[in-house]
Amino acid sequence: MKQQSLFEREDPRDIPLATRMRPRTLEEFVGQEHLLGEGKVLRQLIDQDRVSSMIFWGPPGVGKTTLARIIAGKTKSNFINFSAVTSGIKEIKGVMAEAEQNRLMGERTILFVDEIHRFNKAQQDAFLPFVEKGSIVLIGATTENPSFEVNSALLSRCKVFVLQNLSTENLVQLLQNALHDPRGFGEQDIRLEEGMLEAMANFSNGDARTALGTLEMVVLNGRREGETTFVTQDILEQCVSRKSLLYDKNGEEHYNLISALHKSMRNSDPDAAIYWLARMLEAGEDPLYVARRLIRFASEDVGMADSRALEITTAAYQACHFIGMPECNVTLTHAVVYLSLAPKSNALYAAYETAKKDAQKMLAEPVPLVIRNAPTRLMKDLHYGEGYQYAHDTQDKLTTMQCLPDSLLDRRYYRPTHQGSEARVAQRLEQIQEWKRNHCPPPGTGEKKL
Repeated sequence: MKQQSLFEREDPRDIPLATRMRPRTLEEFVGQEHLLGEGKVLRQLIDQDRVSSMIFWGPPGVGKTTLARIIAGKTKSNFINFSAVTSGIKEIKGVMAEAEQNRLMGERTILFVDEIHRFNKAQQDAFLPFVEKGSIVLIGATTENPSFEVNSALLSRCKVFVLQNLSTENLVQLLQNALHDPRGFGEQDIRLEEGMLEAMANFSNGDARTALGTLEMVVLNGRREGETTFVTQDILEQCVSRKSLLYDKNGEEHYNLISALHKSMRNSDPDAAIYWLARMLEAGEDPLYVARRLIRFASEDVGMADSRALEITTAAYQACHFIGMPECNVTLTHAVVYLSLAPKSNALYAAYETAKKDAQKMLAEPVPLVIRNAPTRLMKDLHYGEGYQYAHDTQDKLTTMQCLPDSLLDRRYYRPTHQGSEARVAQRLEQIQEWKRNHCPPPGTGEKKL
């Protein structure tokens, strides 16, 4: 019998809270409802015991390892946890030999490979014959896009499931579970000030480990009075060294800060824009939320004056999705500075708002017959599409065809400015209008409208 070390931990409380609170069943698992909700594809595969090799793609702390363990338990499979960081081909072959023996004994093995994207091509290829033969059910976990990081041969034999960041509501539920479960603090009297669970959830940015680690830290540093532990906002601030932690993503300050960022960029003030961006990110704001607002700004406030703004902000959103915080803070700074210094035009915004008012007031305006589609004989008999002019067949790529309803014939929505690249757009639009003035007959003297 192995002699126990004097320094070996025996107290379960010495195990990190996130480990103690690891869900054991699908019922305890929080989040990923799009995969595990009733009737969803992954839930059905698990319930029907039809699990095949798969890849879990998602950010850290969303339950990739836990879900693999639950699947193994639910399907009564041997579970082997394999790290791409510490293992090479020799270790792979050893594990595969063990799995093959299990298969010959009628036992299924689920091999969980964490950070599978860290394996090189040769290492990933070593899994292939065992996956094909059915010796193992491979479940790989990655924070990187598997399309780029996993061999196509291996990827083609795996289903890819995208796991999402946990919502604030998901994280609050996890924290509440930890406060009431005996594995957590259920046997202790913990008193937290109002709103603290939400603050910790916001700070964690979708990561369950971070949320539970923060809760554990503040409880251990709480003020004890008899059998009760009191946790205040001051303790929370001290533990995470962030006063801005208490920033409410759904409150007034949230909207004040995004407004300040937006208006600083509109005013072409990159320094102010960077500051307000930092205020939001350091407070735990979701970087994807900021990125979405930048995409909106690119069209609303820059528009055709610099159409590259939309490309850059869309790329920034994708980068934030791939790498997350804190690495994406520089990416967002890149986009914010670009937008701040870009020429400004709200012509697209103004055009849509004007058109929206007309659309709401004139919902019953018929589409001109000439630009209606005519897939059936009846529609053709009703003159649908009659007189349609195909612009590509003309020398100037322009026609005299009417595309607006009669009641809106002379309406102009888009009025380009002369800022940046939009000056060239304005010139082109003027050329088109001049051509139409020269080629369209005056009202009442020309062609009969269809």
